[in-house]
Amino acid sequence: MPGGVSEQTEQVLKNLSAVLEASGSSLAKVVKTTVFLADMKDFAAMNEVYGRFFTNEPPARATVAAAGLPKDARVEIELVALLDG
Repeated sequence: MPGGVSEQTEQVLKNLSAVLEASGSSLAKVVKTTVFLADMKDFAAMNEVYGRFFTNEPPARATVAAAGLPKDARVEIELVALLDG
């Protein structure tokens, strides 16, 4: 996967935002994220980008080191979001 952790974090969050919007939700409705980093030394760079996407009341977050992410990714993010029902 091309790019450093900052570029990858931005792309991951853009992708997640698009998926959420297609399902009737948004990043504003995210209640929990789990961030997987290939190297915890990348935390500060990831966190800077992450903070630009979650500006008001950021969701609960866990961040863990995960060796061997798919496609040599530096970051992977999973989330839980609310839907209007």
